[in-house]
Amino acid sequence: MDTLTALFYLFAFVLTYAAFRVITAKSPVSAALHLVLAFFNAACVWMLLQAEFLAISLVLVYVGAVMVLFLFVVMMLDINLDSIRQGFWKVFPLAGVIGVVIALEMAAVLMSGFHLTEAKAFAPEVAKVANTKALGIDLYTNYLFPVQIAAVILLVAIIAAIALTHRAGRKDSKAMNPGEQVKAKKADRLRIVKMDAVVEQPSPAQPAEGGQA
Repeated sequence: MDTLTALFYLFAFVLTYAAFRVITAKSPVSAALHLVLAFFNAACVWMLLQAEFLAISLVLVYVGAVMVLFLFVVMMLDINLDSIRQGFWKVFPLAGVIGVVIALEMAAVLMSGFHLTEAKAFAPEVAKVANTKALGIDLYTNYLFPVQIAAVILLVAIIAAIALTHRAGRKDSKAMNPGEQVKAKKADRLRIVKMDAVVEQPSPAQPAEGGQA
């Protein structure tokens, strides 16, 4: 067994363990941290496959942005785990059937094997171009139309999210008018009020013990 094979089995084992802990951990924070570990090991596997761009994108986008945001949301919200776990056994049969179907599909794909002879035939031509450049050429030539459709869908999703967040009539909206902020003057921000000094009256002396003042 060479070094690359040993590293692959190591990363695959840690990735499988982290994925299992994601769905079995009771704490959402623990599940999110195990998902970060799974992303890191998946990026290491892609590095072994010489897919450097995908590996760095996985670390920067998912680990550096998505999972950090998810952790902030989980820690800021007071999630009632008991209410989430209710009804688990009702949906367990359907979830089990879907899991079995996915496992059979993956087994059918993996058991058929990969055609390495065709890949070796194109290996010298692919090696002449960098990984990132080859991916960019493929995306903007053969998959230009799907990339443009995905960009339009993401743009519509961003506009919809902004519209839902800043919809009119929200009571908890804290939006401010920049024009009104610019027009504000010093007199509007600070007002000095003159008040007479208040002197507290001394309290009467308490009578001493035994009736003596």
